[in-house]
Amino acid sequence: MTDFKRPVSVLVVIHTPDLQVLLLERAAHAGYWQSVTGSQEAGETLPATAAREVAEETGITAVAGDLQDWQVTHSYEIFAEWRHRYAPGVRVNTEHVFSLQVPTAQPVTIACGEHLNSCWLPWREAAAKCFSWSNRDAILMLPERIGARRR
Repeated sequence: MTDFKRPVSVLVVIHTPDLQVLLLERAAHAGYWQSVTGSQEAGETLPATAAREVAEETGITAVAGDLQDWQVTHSYEIFAEWRHRYAPGVRVNTEHVFSLQVPTAQPVTIACGEHLNSCWLPWREAAAKCFSWSNRDAILMLPERIGARRR
């Protein structure tokens, strides 16, 4: 493989004003729920990566200006089963956190082969359902990030 994934990704927490959060169930791991995630492509800005991944994984059209860049990053070890996608020796990914507020919970078009299902949940329930610690932590930060009262 010559086109390796970059070890730079985005996490996009999609939510409504009343803190309903969209989660997607991974196709490769039934029962593993997450927000939108994806790797940055060469020459792409992080906001452009976030907008592209939102469109690819949900069908929601967002432009970079719609996204809130939290200026928060997490570094974590890439799961062994996915390391073959990266250049030899790459073991750590850096994830950049964004959020996208939509007016209401809405049906989404999931990426076939990448996700099995989607659901909208209250933020605390969504956080508890995430398999990823960084995704859980981002959702738990959501109320203070958007200035909402905790419900």
